[in-house]
Amino acid sequence: MGSSLLFLIYAFLVVTIPIGTIVLSWFLGQKNQNPKLAEPYESGIPITDSARLRFPSKFYLVAMFFVIFDLEVVFIFAWAIAYKQVGWAGYFAVLVFILVLAVVLLYEWRTGALDFGPQGKNILKAYKKLSL
Repeated sequence: MGSSLLFLIYAFLVVTIPIGTIVLSWFLGQKNQNPKLAEPYESGIPITDSARLRFPSKFYLVAMFFVIFDLEVVFIFAWAIAYKQVGWAGYFAVLVFILVLAVVLLYEWRTGALDFGPQGKNILKAYKKLSL
């Protein structure tokens, strides 16, 4: 009975303290109706245009490639820590792992997944069109 009573007191405090602070801040807080205060502040730079700018899907593809190839570091680091325990079998396993990653990277490079060349400049052109 004693522990359930303590739990109920704790649950009551968990609910009432946040609600109480929100209600108190509503009544005691400063109320400004200035529309300038509702605008986002970016280091004193005034807002000129919308932040909605379309990026080609290749940028997201590169982000996914980064995450995938960044994960390899975790596996290689784990192998490097336990290299004495895994022995030669672990060495050859990590060698095959790195080889597969190198082949995948070569495939991505050859298919043009990492080629941004002149298309990357189109983003700057689109941005200039939006700001005019």
